[in-house]
Amino acid sequence: MRPFALAAALFVAAVTTATAQTFPNRPITIIVPFAAGGPIDVTTRIVADKMKDTLGQPIVIENIGGAAGSLAAARVAKSAPDGYTLITGIWGTHVANGAVYQLAYDVKDDFSPIGLISSNPLLIVASKKVPANSLQELVTWLKQNPDKASQGTSGVGSVGHVAGAFFQSQTGTKFRFIPYRGLAPAMQDLVAGNIDLMFDTPATSLPQVKGGGIRAYAVTAKERLKAAPDIPTVDEAGLKGLYVSTWTALFAPKGTSKEVVSVLSKALMTALADPTVQKRLEEVGQQPYPAEQQTTDYLTRFQAEEIAKWWPIIKDANIRAE
Repeated sequence: MRPFALAAALFVAAVTTATAQTFPNRPITIIVPFAAGGPIDVTTRIVADKMKDTLGQPIVIENIGGAAGSLAAARVAKSAPDGYTLITGIWGTHVANGAVYQLAYDVKDDFSPIGLISSNPLLIVASKKVPANSLQELVTWLKQNPDKASQGTSGVGSVGHVAGAFFQSQTGTKFRFIPYRGLAPAMQDLVAGNIDLMFDTPATSLPQVKGGGIRAYAVTAKERLKAAPDIPTVDEAGLKGLYVSTWTALFAPKGTSKEVVSVLSKALMTALADPTVQKRLEEVGQQPYPAEQQTTDYLTRFQAEEIAKWWPIIKDANIRAE
């Protein structure tokens, strides 16, 4: 190696080592791509509150909503890759948006994965007016009434919308999608019987299910929910493999050093190993990933697999933002 090249390499190595040893030396900002008080915001605050103890620095939560989370993601993608600006990415912001929207950044290549936090499967729920007492009966009724039933969603390209398209492709059913400005108004119309079904988060649906306002047919996961152990999985209900889950994960901008990512990853895993954190996440409908699935390498593979699975489904259903 030439003297100049050797000196440059040694300089970079020295800077990298120094950065890792001193990081963090000031507050870290985690951007949440949705409004305060929602499930992603609450999940982030639970984890960040414990991470700061390990990192020894405050963690500031900043909420930036709009464009299905793409405004927040764009800001982080363009931020300095120093570990001080992170984003709580979800299935929507870091998978679906890449197929639904024309973005100024790449959902995969413009970020450095840190680690998975939690998953949140959906519930297949329906109005009490729907004459079906099981998931198989729901499929039969939908087939007998093509294009007559309606599903509420929180918007074009949302996880509920894509889940409904996936359901149609797997069952040969057809129904209309009705977009709402959020899950709350959609749920109000479901309870009132103005729409027929939803693929919804447990946090929104379970209170109505337990109160008798709507009917739940199945959870879109391999295991039953701890918060609702009486609701069968899709496998048990007769639609094996209809797995749909939102998830949360921590990302940094592309180019963040491996040493800094490692520091953040260890802090995240330490937080998720805390029993109090696990309990608080479960109380808000989040299921923490097992330790072996919380690593940076796992998230890298997992995101790529999710893109490979969902982009074709989204494109085949012609789900595009107008």
